[in-house]
Amino acid sequence: MDNLTNIFRNKKLKLTPQRIAVYKYLQSTKEHPSAETIYKALQADYPTMSLATVYKALKTLVEVNLIQEINVGEGNFRYDGNVHPHSHIQCIRCGRVDDIEGICFTDLNDKVKDYVDYKVLSNQVYFYGICKDCQEKMKKTK
Repeated sequence: MDNLTNIFRNKKLKLTPQRIAVYKYLQSTKEHPSAETIYKALQADYPTMSLATVYKALKTLVEVNLIQEINVGEGNFRYDGNVHPHSHIQCIRCGRVDDIEGICFTDLNDKVKDYVDYKVLSNQVYFYGICKDCQEKMKKTK
């Protein structure tokens, strides 16, 4: 919590209860929720908080590098409390998104620079497949 306070103080941003709530929620889960999911999860404790406030809190938290915004290609963004470099995999049946741990693709930056006229700063690698739960459901329906 001190780290959060220091980051906001250094950026001269106000640390609101809503921003704290959104941040704590993302730190408490391995899931990659959408803004709407976060909004619904926080409604009981923050009944006056609007969806717009959640979006604004997420935008600010992304800007100060406390969370990641991920786009797995479904028309809206998901959010991840883990800001360390890692890839994601999404189930094409149920939409679940998981972290891929133990393998890092940051070396791609060095490999790509030989093929482009860009200074490569970062990358995001997404994988798509069928999760274990959906695989089990598919077996049962056959």
